[in-house]
Amino acid sequence: MNLWSRLMKKIYDWIMSMLSGPKAMIALCAVSFAESSFFPIPPDLLLIPMILKDRQKAFKIAFYCTLFSVWGGIFGYVIGHFLYDIVGVPILDFYHYRESFEKFCVNYNTYGAWIVFGAGITPFPYKIITIASGVTGLNFGVFMMASVLARGLRFYLISLLLWKWGKPMKDFIEKNLWWLSILFFICLVGGFYLIKYL
Repeated sequence: MNLWSRLMKKIYDWIMSMLSGPKAMIALCAVSFAESSFFPIPPDLLLIPMILKDRQKAFKIAFYCTLFSVWGGIFGYVIGHFLYDIVGVPILDFYHYRESFEKFCVNYNTYGAWIVFGAGITPFPYKIITIASGVTGLNFGVFMMASVLARGLRFYLISLLLWKWGKPMKDFIEKNLWWLSILFFICLVGGFYLIKYL
């Protein structure tokens, strides 16, 4: 086992050991909220091991993950709509996306609902889309519908798969942790870079 594999195994074991009691759910809710508006790490990182720890709570976990993710999306929308210069610009500057973001906003509302939906179910940085929706004044009802559908579809689908095939999935993750961790980081970084080409 190489150094990366040992490191990932230690992190995985630590996460699994910490996922008991109310603090795990609080952490999931906080990450779900923050990821939709400013935080770079997706809630799946907690969602998956939490469900593997207790499959009977899979859909309860998915519900809270979806709920707080949508609330975080509303916060991102508010940042874009009311606080773009004060809060939105520093967030975009931190990720080096302001120039790309402003070009991206020009024709945003034409396909706004589909963009929100696509970002909500993929590794694409959802926070960029929630802020863009506020900046461009995308219809709030359309934004909410797309967000609820996309986030719900993503988190409930993951939960359903883990609920149904939890033990084989757990074994698969533990057996292929090295490759899966590499894939996770590729998706995370790739999602952030994708916006530069839109």
